[in-house]
Formats: sequence, C-alpha cells, structure tokens
Amino acid sequence: MKLIVKVFPEITIKSPPVRKRFIRQLAKNIRSVLRDLDPELAVTGVWDNLEVETTVEDRRTLHEMVERLICTPGIAHFLEVHEYPLGDFDDILEKCKRHYAAQLPGRIFAVRCKRAGKHSFTSMEVERYVGGCLRQQCGAAGISLTAPEVEVRMEIRDQRLFVVHSQHDSIGGYPLGALEQTLVLMSGGFDSTVAAFQMMRRGLLTHFCFFNLGGRAHELGVMEVAHYLWQKYGSSQRVLFVSVPFEEVVGEILGKVDNSQMGVVLKRMMLRAATRIAERLKIDALVTGEAISQVSSQTLPNLSVIDSATDMLVLRPLIASHKQDIIDTAMRIGTAEFAKHMPEYCGVISVNPTTRAKRERIEYEERQFEMAILERALERARLVPIDRVIDELGEEIRVEEVGEALAGQIVLDIRHPDAAEDEPLELAGIEVQTLPFYALNNRFKDLDANRQYLLYCDKGVMSRLHAHHLLSEGHANVRVYRPA
Repeated sequence: MKLIVKVFPEITIKSPPVRKRFIRQLAKNIRSVLRDLDPELAVTGVWDNLEVETTVEDRRTLHEMVERLICTPGIAHFLEVHEYPLGDFDDILEKCKRHYAAQLPGRIFAVRCKRAGKHSFTSMEVERYVGGCLRQQCGAAGISLTAPEVEVRMEIRDQRLFVVHSQHDSIGGYPLGALEQTLVLMSGGFDSTVAAFQMMRRGLLTHFCFFNLGGRAHELGVMEVAHYLWQKYGSSQRVLFVSVPFEEVVGEILGKVDNSQMGVVLKRMMLRAATRIAERLKIDALVTGEAISQVSSQTLPNLSVIDSATDMLVLRPLIASHKQDIIDTAMRIGTAEFAKHMPEYCGVISVNPTTRAKRERIEYEERQFEMAILERALERARLVPIDRVIDELGEEIRVEEVGEALAGQIVLDIRHPDAAEDEPLELAGIEVQTLPFYALNNRFKDLDANRQYLLYCDKGVMSRLHAHHLLSEGHANVRVYRPA
C-alpha cells in the first residue's frame, strides 16, 4: 500500500525553515505511530507531501494503519494510490481504466488531475483526453465537472503517475512535538477530555494532571480516558499522567473556608499545585476545560480571581463553547461514553456559591487554610508515563484468575466496543455478554447478584483492575478470565 499524505494547510504557509521542521516532525511521528505494525515502513518527502509505503498485505493491519493516520495530528488527508512511471496520454488512460473502468458504466463522472513538475502538457489537457476516451470506451452516461457520481483522480509528479483510489480525511492541526508542552487538568468529564483533544490536535504536547478528591474509582476512570486519548491521538510522543491526592485539601477547605467561597478556593488550590508540577517539568502552560458561566465558578469575575493564584499561562480552549457542542465533539472523538459513565466523587459543593468572587475575600479565606496540607499533596503526587499507567496499576493488583469458564458462569467482555466487534469472543456453551470497561462500575450493580462473572480483556490488565475495584466494593462474585 502506498499513501500520499497531505499536510495541514496552515503548515504550508509557514516560513521554509518552520515548514520543513514541521514536516520532518510529522514524518517522525508517522513512523512512530505505525512502527509496531510495520518495522520496515518507509516515509519519505520533506516539503509539501509525505509518501508512506508498506509491503504489509494483511487487510486488518492495513485497516489499522489507516485508522491511526486518521487520528494523527498534522495530517489534513491522505490518499491511497497506485504508482506508475509516467508514460504518454494513452498509457495514462490505460492505468486509469485499470482502476476505474468497472465503476463507470451508466454513471456520470469527472477526471481530476493534479500536476507538479515540468511537462509539455497541462493538467487540463490530461483531463480532457482521459475523460473523452473513458466516456467512449467504458459506457459512461456522461461527464459533469460539478456533480459527478464518480471522480477519476490522479496526480502527476515529475515522471511519476499516481492513480488515486480513495481519500481519508484526518484531524488536521500541527504535528505533536513541533510546539510547546501543556499540562491539562483532567476530571475525565466531557469538558476536560475535549480540551485535551483540542490541545493535542493543535500540536501541543499534552500531559495529564488529575486531582483525586477522594475516589479510587474516579481515579481509575480518569486514567483510562487519559490513556485512551493518548493512545488514539498522541501515541507518537511519551507524556506523563500525574495524580495528586487532594482529599486532605478538600477536607481543609470544608473545615476552614466559608461555604460560598469553597469552589473558587478549590480551583485556586488546583492551579497552585498544577503550576508547581508544570514548573518542575518545564511545561509552558496549564489547560482547563472551563467555559464561560457553565457553572458558578466559571463566571468572568470568578475566573479572574482563580487565575490570580498563578503567574503561569492558563489556556481554556472551550471558553466560548456551548455544552452541546462540547458533547458532540466528545462523541466524535470517542470520550463521551467515558464521560457518561465516569464514577461520581464527593467534592466541594457550595449551597450558595458566589458568582462574583472578590480577590480580597478569597485571600482572607485562604489565610485560614494550612498550606502545609497542599505541600503534602504535592509530595505524594505520582508521575507515571502514560503508556505505563494502566500496566503499572495492574502490576499492583492480585485477584483470582481462571483459564477456563464453567457452565453457568457469565463472561463479561469489557473491551472497548470497537475491539469486541472486530474480534468477538465466542465460547462454546458459555454465555458471553459485552459490557465496556467504562460502563462496568455503574452497571455491574444491576446484574444478577446470584451469578458468577468472569471479566475478560486482551491483556488481562483492565480486567484485573476492575475486578479488584468491584471486589473492594463488596461484589464477591467476580473473577478474571484469562484463557491459556
């Protein structure tokens, strides 16, 4: 398979040195993203297009390559092509017939030709010749340049002909690693996951920071969605997942801060902690998923007072977004199901929260707060490479595993729905139910408590984590299914 990768249009208007740097970074990222599928993958080109070529022929692997490139920042779209040496017009015609003749009978079509290099002919001359011959020889119903049913597409580059047989749109943006680093404050809900995606798509290296307000299930849920975002959109670069235990901080706020000011004080404490972490890691900016007036702490006066807790740049990519737009984006990028099933946590809930916080009042309230508690939280913060976060959690967990399911037991396939659909788990004589891991914590309580459930996933890590959590919640009818 050969692909012609078209870069994000904004890259092409950069100065030559910047443009070359961005495209070199994109080529490096493509190799990194696809290396495990084809160690011999070839990526060439340095200016406007990249050419990706693989000798792999397995259809499932090729499909996975396409899916990964669709989610790679920096790519506008890419073309699947067949490459030939450039011949005369009759030769070009024959190559187009080889790939398009079967699609043309009885249909309206157009010929599109893009050309780069020096030639004795124009793109329009190629289109006219090939289009006229195809209409005569292939039984087409006619030609329409404005509303064709079939487009015969080709590109001519110097002495090479590329016949295009499909196009895949990607997410655009800049290549990861070409710009600065950010630290996104992650709660795992709709807003923070979409904000993280927006930063990643723009080419900013995005690390994740989670403030645990007292729930192990919530921490696990955020780890899973952060890992999903990285794996799908950012796996070309290694980033960190930072988990900060904030239970004591919440307790101190509840005990020392006036009820109406609690939400603003909590956000300021989070910014202070995130700033310290970012400075330690030499990260350039903080990112939140806040939108104007979505909740009481996000009014303009409150955001101004919250920001005054740090000198670091705070980015809010969703600041003017409507909630439904955010949800729609989460649906599109695959984080909506995570957000809908994110475990609840007990945080700071004010009865009558202020919407017009005064800096002097907030600073007065904070003088009642013992800052040593914030220091302890920072000392206990855990920094884990995102590609290891799930595996390292799994190494800590020991639950009973079985290699064979017995009659009467139910195997719960907790893999992501895409994986479960691509490779369904089928066991003779055993009932198999699909229940994605992100919905497991919420929905397990609705299952028949008199049945035995075996959790299944590809590597056994996610199943161990969730089995351990369910056991700790008092569900004794859970084990892990690990077939030999």
